[in-house]
Amino acid sequence: MELFIAEIKDAPVIHRVMLQAFREYEQATPPSSALSETVESIEQAMQNGQQAFIGYMEKQPVAMVRFTLSSEGIYFFRLSVIPERQGRGLAKVLIAKLEQYALSNGKTISQCKVRMSVPRNIELYRSLGYVVTKEEMGESLAIATMEKRLSN
Repeated sequence: MELFIAEIKDAPVIHRVMLQAFREYEQATPPSSALSETVESIEQAMQNGQQAFIGYMEKQPVAMVRFTLSSEGIYFFRLSVIPERQGRGLAKVLIAKLEQYALSNGKTISQCKVRMSVPRNIELYRSLGYVVTKEEMGESLAIATMEKRLSN
C-alpha cells in the first residue's frame, strides 16, 4: 500500500473510503457520526488544520486515517479500511505511518478513541502497544481513550 498525505482536494476520496468502512456501524446504537459527515465538513476540518493519510493499492484508495497534531501528540480518528481489504494489516500500516509522522514532528504521544462495543478495534490497538487511559460514557455510547508513548 502506498500512503500519501491528503490535500483538501482529496476530501471526496477521504469521505468515500470512510463511508465504505463505517457502513457496518449504520445499525449500531447510536450509528457512527462518521456516516453523517459530508465532503464539505471534511474540507472545512482540513482548512482548520486537520490532516489525513490515504492509502492506495493499484491506484485505488483503500484506506485512510484522519488526524490532528497537538503540542505533545497526535490524535487520530476515523481510521478506515474498505471492507474488501480489511483483515490484511492495512490499519497497522496506517498506524505505523502516523506514529512515524508524529515522531518526525517531535510528538511523543499517539492517541485515539474507540467504541468499547467494538472489541476487535481495542485489540488491534492493544496489539500495537496502546493502552486504555480513560473510559467514559458518551451519548448512549461507552468510549475508551487509548494512548501510546512513542519513541524512536
